[in-house]
Amino acid sequence: MPSLIRFLVIVGVLVALGYAGMFALVNFVTPQPREMTQTIPPTRLNK
Repeated sequence: MPSLIRFLVIVGVLVALGYAGMFALVNFVTPQPREMTQTIPPTRLNK
């Protein structure tokens, strides 16, 4: 097997593993919603 084809196969496998990992995260992990508040000082509002 020429080295270029071997390289392309390895890169393809790594891309497939990355895609499978993202797919699993999207489908099996549910984020927990929470409320977020941030105080803004009044001096920043007057600009």
